Amino acid sequence: MTATGVPSRDAVGTGRLPGAWSLGLHRGALEIKQFFRQRDQVVFTFAFPVVFLFLFASIFSDDVRGAGITASQLYVPAMMAAGIMSTSFQSLGISIAIERDERVLRRLRGTPMPPAAYFLGKIWLVLVTGVLETAILLLLGTTLYDVELPSDAGRWAEFGWIFVLGLTACALLGIAISSVPKSGKSATSVVVLPFLVLQFISGVYIAIDTIPDWMLNVGALFPLKWMCQGLRGVFLPESAKVLEQAGAWEFGRIALVLGAWCVGGLVLCLLTFRWTDRRDG
Repeated sequence: MTATGVPSRDAVGTGRLPGAWSLGLHRGALEIKQFFRQRDQVVFTFAFPVVFLFLFASIFSDDVRGAGITASQLYVPAMMAAGIMSTSFQSLGISIAIERDERVLRRLRGTPMPPAAYFLGKIWLVLVTGVLETAILLLLGTTLYDVELPSDAGRWAEFGWIFVLGLTACALLGIAISSVPKSGKSATSVVVLPFLVLQFISGVYIAIDTIPDWMLNVGALFPLKWMCQGLRGVFLPESAKVLEQAGAWEFGRIALVLGAWCVGGLVLCLLTFRWTDRRDG
């Protein structure tokens, strides 16, 4: 196995090529190792939602009328959802666009490595960083802002499928949007702008009950709003659901929307993903 996570010449020569799953694990290990070697990227990725949680939870710390919670507690699950989308949608959208611009994807496509192994490697990276980001924010929420962990297995099961479906949907959308930037230099602007807008209209920075309905309806077309709502339902008391647009957690609808985005995201990836830059024809 070479340093790029593809079969070595010896393996090719003997005709014993590893499968896509095995290569995906190697690619994942390589992606994770490369990620943690870039200290500035690590600090920015994990610190961004943490800093924003601290800022908003410190500025808006009063009790939320009629909800039985503080504004600080309201921000914890919202920032967790934003953190999940940051480590998947934003991270993949930018990194893949840069790799395409630098001809990394073109070189990988010319190797015996199955295309699925490349994407499996990215999924492993997203999974590890997503779990770490969520754990950090949850630790801060429970220690600094009195967010209570669920006491029953059902709530943890809901957290599990919201995390998996949300991460998967956002990762697929990140892969799809990576084909939009014309170059690696413009990738950050192209990817960050829609993510930033979605945070404002999905209940991350501004409470749901203060956002105009038409903005909420636009936000409801995308996964982030439902991830925020689902995580609020997991980590906040039942009294807080009065703040939601429908006055309920709507776990069934959350599962439906996130599941639909997983399917839709996969279709978008199949239709739009490119291994080479537009300049290569």
